[in-house]
Amino acid sequence: MSPKPKFDVLGRRCRTRPTPTGKRVTPQPRDLLWFEKLAEHGPLPSSFLLAFAKDTHRSEKRAKERLADLFNEDRTPHKGAYLSRPVQQFRTLDARYNQLVYDLSPASVAALRKSGCAIRPARSGPWQHSLMVSCITASIELACLERDDLNYIPQSKILERAETCLRWPTEICDPDTVATYEKDLIPDAVFGLEYLTSEGKRYRFYALEADRATEPLRSAEIHRKSFLRHLLQYEAYIEGAGYQDHLNLTAPMMVLNVTTSEERTQRMLGLTQELFPEGNSYQLFQVWDAFGRALSPPHPKGQMLVAPWQSAVQIIPLDIA
Repeated sequence: MSPKPKFDVLGRRCRTRPTPTGKRVTPQPRDLLWFEKLAEHGPLPSSFLLAFAKDTHRSEKRAKERLADLFNEDRTPHKGAYLSRPVQQFRTLDARYNQLVYDLSPASVAALRKSGCAIRPARSGPWQHSLMVSCITASIELACLERDDLNYIPQSKILERAETCLRWPTEICDPDTVATYEKDLIPDAVFGLEYLTSEGKRYRFYALEADRATEPLRSAEIHRKSFLRHLLQYEAYIEGAGYQDHLNLTAPMMVLNVTTSEERTQRMLGLTQELFPEGNSYQLFQVWDAFGRALSPPHPKGQMLVAPWQSAVQIIPLDIA
């Protein structure tokens, strides 16, 4: 006989580890939608998952209860609970007051593979960085879902069509030594927007770089990651049309840099202007301060799509073709 599940004094299950009750859970269409969005974007706060399903299931209370069941209950056709709650989110002093962040589990990966859905490769690097990337791309997709004139093109479709991965070798020149090096460029994410205009469909693609100010703007060693190396690599990738060969694209591509402070943005813009004195219109910048030192999982930010992005020469929103 299995032990009774443990609850707190208010009758609630533990947030940090599964507390199964023996309830049988079989994945439903909404569950598979959540799994697909986690597979596409990465770990997401519950508010994002609720937003993706709001048009089909309007009860937020029941949706949260279902997310809890998908995390806690392991009596499933795929031999385990379908969602995980990454432990990194609980390593803050105020974790109990934050909304929960979910990610895939082996059982949900198995369910997706059975349905034929593409599974994203595991991201390397700090978890908070992965969460920042996921929230940015998911926010833009959610904003597109509210529009009749825009369609979001996910990374999985771009890479599948091009039969490639995110890694691409770029040749850069060290501005100090004039030595030439080959360095792999790996964007944090790529996606596209399909603009439905009165003159027909238009397309633009984006490489995303999430910056939490953990890397220097400059480095004496070109081998070390820095924003200067970022600019040099994207110069080869964008201006040198490397992205066209890499991703089999003919439409233009821009680079979205999301930072955590306005001060950091201005310093990055200053270095961009220094390296490109005649202007650079494809490096765009915006601030999202939710991803600083203290983790507080945010709600979807639709302004990522419609708010102005700064560049060295102009200020533009993404939703204008």
